[in-house]
Amino acid sequence: MKNIQPIKIRNKIKPGDIDQIIRLHNILYAQEYGFDKTFELYVAKPLKEFATSFSDKERIWIVEYEDKIQGVIAIVKSGEKKSQLRWFLLHPNLRGKGIGKKLVNEAIQFSKEKGYSSIFLWTVSILEAANSIYKSVGFKLKEEKVHKIWGKILTEQRYDLVF
Repeated sequence: MKNIQPIKIRNKIKPGDIDQIIRLHNILYAQEYGFDKTFELYVAKPLKEFATSFSDKERIWIVEYEDKIQGVIAIVKSGEKKSQLRWFLLHPNLRGKGIGKKLVNEAIQFSKEKGYSSIFLWTVSILEAANSIYKSVGFKLKEEKVHKIWGKILTEQRYDLVF
């Protein structure tokens, strides 16, 4: 009988984590949505900057399962009273178990505890499951723009949550 490992969520970045998170984004978004190589830079550059200089008003949640990074979400400072939700992703093996909603709720709670008055995020309309989570916890669609990014014509969306 196989020993089932628990899902772990941690906030500390270990050596190698950032590259694994970038790789997970690249592989899943290429496989599931056909994003091209430009998506890697979109994720990599700000994520690496975050990892080298984040403050106590910022946090990352790293989901581990079977000794691999299987998901992530982060809160990044975007002003004195505004935070940004970034890099939200779960491996398909962990979807539909309530983990995504738990991560989003923890990010919201963290933002409130740190004195932010709002959170915003950018996503694309084809990420229906994530967008459903955002709406279910109170995020409101504020802006849409259609343009070519990551090798596709996509509708980029901004969602905001004001406390």
